[in-house]
Amino acid sequence: METTVLTIVCKIQPTPQQADKIEATFKGFADACNYTNAVVKSSITSKNTIQAQVYKYIRETYNLSANLAVRVCGRVAANRKTAKHKNKPVSNFSPTSADYDARIFSYREKDQTVSLTLVGGRERFTLQIGNYQIGKLKGKQPTSAQLCKHRDGQYYVHIQVKEKAPLPQKREKVIGVDLGRTEIAVTSENLSFSGKQVTETRDKFARVRRQIQQKASKGTRSSRRRCRQLQKRLSGKERRFQTWVNHNVSKAIVESAKSQGAVIALEDLTGIRERTNLQPRSKTEKRRSNSWAFYQLREFIRYKALEAGVEVIFVNPRYTSQTCHKCLHIHPVKGKSYRSRKRYKCSACGWIGDADFNGSMMIKMLGQSVTLPGGSYLSCSLTDIVQGY
Repeated sequence: METTVLTIVCKIQPTPQQADKIEATFKGFADACNYTNAVVKSSITSKNTIQAQVYKYIRETYNLSANLAVRVCGRVAANRKTAKHKNKPVSNFSPTSADYDARIFSYREKDQTVSLTLVGGRERFTLQIGNYQIGKLKGKQPTSAQLCKHRDGQYYVHIQVKEKAPLPQKREKVIGVDLGRTEIAVTSENLSFSGKQVTETRDKFARVRRQIQQKASKGTRSSRRRCRQLQKRLSGKERRFQTWVNHNVSKAIVESAKSQGAVIALEDLTGIRERTNLQPRSKTEKRRSNSWAFYQLREFIRYKALEAGVEVIFVNPRYTSQTCHKCLHIHPVKGKSYRSRKRYKCSACGWIGDADFNGSMMIKMLGQSVTLPGGSYLSCSLTDIVQGY
C-alpha cells in the first residue's frame, strides 16, 4: 500500500531572540551542507556513507545538534541523487532552510505549537494557521518537517503528514487526458479546460517585467531601486496563479474519474521542453512553451488520484496526435493536411473533429490496452492491409 505525503505550510512569528537562533541554524546547516558536498567524493549518494565521513567534523565545527548533523548528510545525499537524475551539478546550498525529524521536531495539537531544535537550544513556536491547516493536522502526529525562510522574509514550518493511500478502486473504464497549451487539458469524456486565461496572464506579466527592466536600465539609481522593489512585489504572483489553475483542473479530472470508477491515462511528457526548444520558434512561443507547467499539473493529478484511490498510468505520447481514433490511420507528416489548429481531419476515413479530443481518445485506447482485462479495440484489419497492398 502506497503512502501519501501532504506538506502543510504553517507560518510562525518568532521573537527577535528566536529569529537570531533560526538564522544561526540556517547558516550552520547551509555551511555544513556546502562543506560536505565539497569534501565527499561527488559520486557518493548514500546518506550513511556520507555521514560516516563528515559527521564528527560537522558536530565539532558548525555547532549543530546530532540529528541536525544527520539531516545535513541526508540533504546532501538527496540533492546529489536529484542532480544526477537531471544530469546537473549540485547547486550551492543557501541559508534559508533546515530539515527536521521526529527527534528534533514535535507538533502539539492542543495549543497549535511546534517545538524545534535550534543552535542554542530547543524553542517552541505558536502556529499562525487557518481552518484548512487545522483540519489537515487534526489527529495527526507528524514526524518530519522543514523550517524555511520565504522570499517575504517570514518564517514557516513545512509539516509533512504521511497517510496510507486507499486501495485503488475497481477498474471499469479509462479516461484519456490530452495536455496542451491552447487547452490545458481535454479528456476523452469531452471535458476541456481552456488555457486562454493562463496565456493572457503570462503574457501580461512578461510585458510588465520587460517594461520594468527597460525603465531600470535607463533610470537613475533611485528608480532602479524602485524597479527592484516592484519586481519583488510581483514575484510569485504568476506562479501562484498557475498553481491555482492546475489545482482546479486536476481536482476536476480526478473527481470525474472517481465518480466513474475509471483509470486516468496521461502522456509521459518527460523531456518535452528540451525537445521543443530544438525547434525553430519565435521568442514569444519559446517563452510560452518554457512556462508551460505541465509537470506540476501531472503531479497534482497523480497525488490527488492517489488520495482518492484512482489509478494513474502513463503512456507513450508518440503519434497520439497524428493517429485517427476512428480508423487508427497515422498521418506521419505534421501539417495542415491533417490538422489545422484545433481541427483534425482524417484523410483515410474522413472523420473531422477536435484535434485535442482525438488525442485524448488515442491516449484512452493506449491506456485500455495495458490496463483493462478486455483490452481496447486497437487493432488493424487484415483485409484492409491485403487490399491496400
